Amino acid sequence: MTLLIIGLALFFVPHAVSIAADPWRTAMIRRLGAGPWKGLYSLVSIAGFVLIIKGYAEARGAPIVLWTPPPGMKHATAFLMLAGFPLFLATYLPGRIKTAVKHPMLAATKVWALAHLLANGTLADVLLFGSFLVWAGLVRMSMKWRAVPRHIPAAPASKYNDAIAVVGGLFIYGVFVVWAHRALFGVSPV
Repeated sequence: MTLLIIGLALFFVPHAVSIAADPWRTAMIRRLGAGPWKGLYSLVSIAGFVLIIKGYAEARGAPIVLWTPPPGMKHATAFLMLAGFPLFLATYLPGRIKTAVKHPMLAATKVWALAHLLANGTLADVLLFGSFLVWAGLVRMSMKWRAVPRHIPAAPASKYNDAIAVVGGLFIYGVFVVWAHRALFGVSPV
């Protein structure tokens, strides 16, 4: 469990700078340059991500069960995740979905985290998915008081972007349901 907690801390500290210290972040980018800042940010985040994976795998070996989700929660998770993948793709495909949702990546993260909290009841699950849910909510709130919104690289606007996001997202969802979730995480989602 210690590795998971250290990994979450390493991952979320750089991701929380925009929430808690955006002026400091801007000053550091001016001082170091965008490339070195992104490099340092990426190294710390990747180290955290690796520790999250190792720590979560370790915690699953000796789970601390907080509750046992009802059997139907796996189906609720599968249903909610239908929206998660298209939302994720809509982040990079400007269209009506992105306009309506405003921040589809954060919405996808919230859907993913909430869906997985519904179907899992161990302490490691609460730490992992709960952290992402709280982080996404805080980032979304912090965007309201940022002086300058950040640019997210995206495809050119097109009338087909929404269709691409939905069809592509559902395709990726299908790959996860049929193969990738079990191959990557050792658990079948259905």
